[in-house]
Amino acid sequence: MSLLDLLAARIRAEGPLSIADYMGDCLMHPRFGYYATRDPFGAAGDFTTAPEISQMFGELLGLALAQAWVDQGRPAPFTLAELGPGRGTLMADLLRATRAVPGFHAAARIVMLEASPVLRARQAQAIAPAQATWITDSQDLPQAPLYLVANEFFDALPIRQFLRDGGQWRERRVGLVGDALGFGLAAPMPQPALAARLGDTRDGDLVELCPAAPGIARTIGARIEAHGGAALIIDYGGWHSLGDTLQALRDHQYCDPLADPGQADLTAHVDFEALAQASPSASSALTPQGVFLEHLGITARAQALAAPLSGAALDALVAAHRRLTHPEEMGQLFKVLGFHPSHAGPLPGLPAG
Repeated sequence: MSLLDLLAARIRAEGPLSIADYMGDCLMHPRFGYYATRDPFGAAGDFTTAPEISQMFGELLGLALAQAWVDQGRPAPFTLAELGPGRGTLMADLLRATRAVPGFHAAARIVMLEASPVLRARQAQAIAPAQATWITDSQDLPQAPLYLVANEFFDALPIRQFLRDGGQWRERRVGLVGDALGFGLAAPMPQPALAARLGDTRDGDLVELCPAAPGIARTIGARIEAHGGAALIIDYGGWHSLGDTLQALRDHQYCDPLADPGQADLTAHVDFEALAQASPSASSALTPQGVFLEHLGITARAQALAAPLSGAALDALVAAHRRLTHPEEMGQLFKVLGFHPSHAGPLPGLPAG
């Protein structure tokens, strides 16, 4: 029995699946799901995220959140949260960098949103001796000042895809072609959630919706607007969804998203506009990751780390700096959106929205 067998049986019994349902099973099925069954990060996994590339990433994000905490009067206690913490590397680097900020650690209550038991165990090891509370729903974030980071979290949330057909939309679905999985289209139907997109799309254009993303952004923004705090959302994507961005990654290579379900990471570009519009807090201007990190002083930090290095270690640091900041690497593809209370200014490194 495999996930493909289960999906095929479900399609035969219920009909084709939405891409959101397909992604949900591929990523989080309790027995066969990609994230539920493995640690996919690093050279031995399928992909590498910014915190795994260099400690500089988590350090600078941590200091930005700590500065926002100071600017807002050092509220205590406060929630220090991460969504989708991976191996816990970012939180560990954040905690190390903020150790010298007076009162920050004493006031922080660490909360991690993570569904995978495999990754929860890795996260606990990474941040020890600090302790965290784990949750699986953003609604469980405490009603308290919230300082939050979400790096490559929203891109893994399941999406739906719709192809415009006149004044209606045809949903792209996953069905069976013989015994294999294949894409197809549902019958044209009105889609109230896409009514506004009839003004900026043409027949045949494809638009993606992420059903869960606005609700999560709304929850984060509500905590921040009501209690204070700040959020940093870092991901690849842009402003205003248009086009097919569903992709699969396995062993650091792109592959067919319908091949070997449960064995590859499935993601899609994040529509930051939808997040900003959903949040009741203020949001920053969308900023390229490289620009953001440069504003926070990554080059000075890299120079300080480079001082005692030589040879391969120095080359690795230079390569990490380039990968995080250069426009041809992660510097332009990845974007940063900040949330902050409407009565406060944006986070360090980010311009006002």
